[in-house]
Amino acid sequence: MNKAFISIGSNIGEREIYLEEAVKALSDREDTKVESISSIYETAPVGYTDQADFLNIVIGIETTLTASDLLSVCQGIEQELGRKRVIRWGPRTVDLDILLYNEEKIETESLIVPHPRMAERAFVLIPLLEIAPDQVNPLNGQLYSEEAAVQEEGVQIWCHASEGTYFKGK
Repeated sequence: MNKAFISIGSNIGEREIYLEEAVKALSDREDTKVESISSIYETAPVGYTDQADFLNIVIGIETTLTASDLLSVCQGIEQELGRKRVIRWGPRTVDLDILLYNEEKIETESLIVPHPRMAERAFVLIPLLEIAPDQVNPLNGQLYSEEAAVQEEGVQIWCHASEGTYFKGK
């Protein structure tokens, strides 16, 4: 069984519903089991800033899928939930990014793991550390909790994990 962490974000429409639907789509699969779900965090956009704030979560899963197959599943879920890639880092119904896959270092044309910018992004690290506080960066052996981005402001808790509506089916 493979262990992976996936970041899920949304900033269009019913943001929480898109998070819920993405988690449900993964948990409904026979080859994937959702093990943990962070609280929901609200954050300002990064990169292209002329857009609405995001809701973000990180989930931990176990899966029999390869990293490449998991990427295909994530992209399929994005398409099913209406994701359109118009502006880089632009508004989206839902975005699923594979952050970590086992302790592997993967670099292909379509997938880089660990996610190449995760150590710089508080909106990824804070929810990740909520569900995996001792997670280590496989590239350098450093705890993600020691990254400078963890100290950044602007990541606000929007809904505690115990209050989230999408946890009912977990």
